[in-house]
Amino acid sequence: MGRVFGKAQKWWEKGLQPNMREVTSAQDLVDSLLNAGDKLVIVDFYSPGCGGCKALHPKICQFAEMNPDVLFLQVNNEEHRAMSYSLGVHVLPFFRFYRGAQGRLCSFSCTNATIKKFKEAVAKHTPDRCSLGPAKGLEEKELLALAANKDLNFTYTPKPIQPVHEPAAQEFPVEASKLMHVPYTGGVGR
Repeated sequence: MGRVFGKAQKWWEKGLQPNMREVTSAQDLVDSLLNAGDKLVIVDFYSPGCGGCKALHPKICQFAEMNPDVLFLQVNNEEHRAMSYSLGVHVLPFFRFYRGAQGRLCSFSCTNATIKKFKEAVAKHTPDRCSLGPAKGLEEKELLALAANKDLNFTYTPKPIQPVHEPAAQEFPVEASKLMHVPYTGGVGR
């Protein structure tokens, strides 16, 4: 007699809300942040073997349920270690908050004991705000770090640096007679 068991649901798949999804690649993370517009995005870096991550997961799902307009992105550190490393994530669980043209708002590590920090960050950054301009997403140095990591299939072309226009001398013709001459008197602070 053979028994057939269904595939057991993993702890990081339990309780997921419609506004929660797994990041599949560095490009997926970059695109998700850029396509979120003004929506608050919380990126949750976790590991299946992390006890703190597992303990905190049900509360993160509750926050997602209570804040349906916030996008929660999950990054599995075991599957995307190179990406996490390139982004400077070295402790888990770790969270980054992003919004529109402002880009990254804050980032921190958090556990069940310090969940108040997460709750305060959600409250602070959730109110509807309009940030002018396109969504910023990751910072330039983070995009460059992802592109430099040979373990990732991610390419990024830096934005060209706009030259600063300095006026040439001929743009401001001044007659010599109009230049002010201040004679040196040899004293200081008269």
